[in-house]
Amino acid sequence: QVQLVESGGGLVQPGGSLRLSCAASGFTFADYAIGWFRQAPGKEREGFTCIPSSSSEEIYYADVVKGRFTISRDNAKNTVYLQMNKLKREDTAVYYCAARAGGSCHLALRHWGQGTQVTVSW
Repeated sequence: QVQLVESGGGLVQPGGSLRLSCAASGFTFADYAIGWFRQAPGKEREGFTCIPSSSSEEIYYADVVKGRFTISRDNAKNTVYLQMNKLKREDTAVYYCAARAGGSCHLALRHWGQGTQVTVSW
């Protein structure tokens, strides 16, 4: 079955770091671009980074996370990682990973994970 499973969320203090993982199964992981989305209570789900299947396309970072978050992938492990540094209270949200068919970050979303909670607070 197609599955994306996020892990690594939790409670962290402002200025701290977390590393999220997105483990994939049931589809050809290496052929898909993988993006991270987040949704805070009362707000829409918004994408903030995406890594393509090929190095021919540039990795995308939204301005609000640029310089603080880093996305990477290990195709041998069917896993995408999100390293989050210098976390702020406004980063608090449920974080989701999603796969895009065709390998490009410009293509349609096909599969979603269930999300992992990240809370930035003292």
